[in-house]
Amino acid sequence: MDFSSIFISEALGTGILILLGAGVVANALLAKSKGYEGGWLLITFGWGLGVFAGVYVAYKTGGHLNPAVTIGNLFAGSADYAPGVPVTFGNTVAYLSGQLAGAFAGACAAFAAYKQHFDAEPDDAKKLAVFATGPAIRSYRWNFLTEVIATFALVFVILAFGHTPSGLGPLAAALLVVGIGASLGGPTGYAINPARDLGPRIAYALLPTGRAVRPAAQRVPADAGRGVAERMPEQLPAQADSQHKDADWAYSWVPVLGPLLGGALAGLVAQLYL
Repeated sequence: MDFSSIFISEALGTGILILLGAGVVANALLAKSKGYEGGWLLITFGWGLGVFAGVYVAYKTGGHLNPAVTIGNLFAGSADYAPGVPVTFGNTVAYLSGQLAGAFAGACAAFAAYKQHFDAEPDDAKKLAVFATGPAIRSYRWNFLTEVIATFALVFVILAFGHTPSGLGPLAAALLVVGIGASLGGPTGYAINPARDLGPRIAYALLPTGRAVRPAAQRVPADAGRGVAERMPEQLPAQADSQHKDADWAYSWVPVLGPLLGGALAGLVAQLYL
């Protein structure tokens, strides 16, 4: 396969993964969604099924969908990333760039699907959570370690799948992601995928995810004499209020470097053990 074929395959597969994954988070968190307050298990199963669909879509390239998986294969000493796709520098770049581009596009598509719910949601933290992970208790050192451990588990078991074929194919990877989310997802939201976090986080920073509000100059006082809240005439156009939006870039290195290290360690251990 050439560079463009690898790029497109991984971009499409990762895009589907993020569309369904970010979509289930939006469904569970955003105001007025029919899945509102669906809970953690809804989110973990949604992400697992996103992996299931994405791996099938990217079957030509082995459905990595994740730079940590690609790096894990590299450090495991694999000769091929997938049948007919040798491990080379150019192919590695094609995988990583396709995954990042697909994650960005999938996040944009999820935003479009839930645009009205983003407008209705007053909590900016929930909006960011649709796109990117964040810690339950902020401690960069421990958050980083959690991502290393969870990604090690993901990549090592995926590499083991190749030596112990079960016939489950993408379903095995999907169930693994559900298991990791249920077991290790609490501290950091289990990014376990640099592209899954970085691509959507960039999308969040660029998209108009703020609430739909009326321009201040056009607001009309309902009763100036009594200090009542301002009335917003329906005929006035709404604008997306993205002022002061924070994509939490201070934390963003954790779900990128942690999974990359976890994937590399999994590959090294797999080379010694599997």
